[in-house]
Amino acid sequence: MPEKIAVYPGSFDPITYGHMDIINRGLSVFDSVIIAVARNASKNALFSIEERVDLISRVFADEPRAKVDTFDGLLIDYVLSQQATVIIRGLRAVSDFEYEFQIAQMNRGISQEVETLFMMTAVPYSYLSSSIVKEVSSLNGPVDGLVPPLVKQALLDKFHHNHP
Repeated sequence: MPEKIAVYPGSFDPITYGHMDIINRGLSVFDSVIIAVARNASKNALFSIEERVDLISRVFADEPRAKVDTFDGLLIDYVLSQQATVIIRGLRAVSDFEYEFQIAQMNRGISQEVETLFMMTAVPYSYLSSSIVKEVSSLNGPVDGLVPPLVKQALLDKFHHNHP
């Protein structure tokens, strides 16, 4: 039986416990999950693509079925190049659905072989986004329950490296 591979795309700037929840749940369904960090020049990222890949790789160092990669161009082309059959998308609220639905329909129109699987974010993370984490951290707020310790440290290093 062929390996069931899913791709979980995103900017992951930075990875949060919400992302990790979706990845871990994806690993309970699929043989492997490729965490595909998007190279999106139009987004003003806090962490470089290399830093994001490094953080995610360190977070999932003990899980060989979670693979980290980068991509640019059409997601569907990347998914097909990896012999994956599913795109995983996390939904926090109804407001996420409309946009994600349109993208899923477009991807389905391009390739009938790839499905999109929507996973509802676990309740403790339903409000969580990388943008909120960056804002709270930039203002010296606590991010302990939002990101793993190594990501918290990376945020502190970015925002407060000149301050005690």
